[in-house]
Amino acid sequence: MSKKCCFIGHRTIKATAELIKRIDTYIETLIKEQGVSVFLFGSRSQFDDLCHERVTKMQEEYPDIKRIAFTCRSEYACLKNQKEDLECIARAVTKRDITYKAYDGVQRSERVYRAGGAAYVERNQEMINASDYCVFYYDPYYAPPKRKRSKCDLAEYQPKSGTQLAFEYAYQKKRGEKKLTVVNLWRKKEESDL
Repeated sequence: MSKKCCFIGHRTIKATAELIKRIDTYIETLIKEQGVSVFLFGSRSQFDDLCHERVTKMQEEYPDIKRIAFTCRSEYACLKNQKEDLECIARAVTKRDITYKAYDGVQRSERVYRAGGAAYVERNQEMINASDYCVFYYDPYYAPPKRKRSKCDLAEYQPKSGTQLAFEYAYQKKRGEKKLTVVNLWRKKEESDL
């Protein structure tokens, strides 16, 4: 049975050369030493985008690895065999050079599709549940923008980020019955206080 790894991180990150090296090293270790061949991706995250780019590059050396998109109701994932045609159509319509990320498969969940506003939280939990390894870019000092509770409530509150919720959920799972490895690439391990 194929082992799986998911990637979850903040919408914006600092994509340094050192972070890219840590990502590459960890992905290669997962492939060569842990038998991971399926990589799961969410959306709307620069960390997910960067990891997708790195896994795609590694497919040149490891052609058997697969990239799977976990989608929410309003999202569409471009499959590898559709990429060229979709880019051609998009260029013709928009008169701009458009490039799509390609995937080897798409995973959809009825639970995620029914989730409404909590779809991304539910999607992240589904990815964690399906994974043997969870790779995060979680900065515990990151704070999402303050929001109003409702249209009638003028008080602002500081919500937890989706990445924080997923990180806490993964650690909860790690302590449970399922064997799950959780790694945070936000900082070098020796600097990390997590």
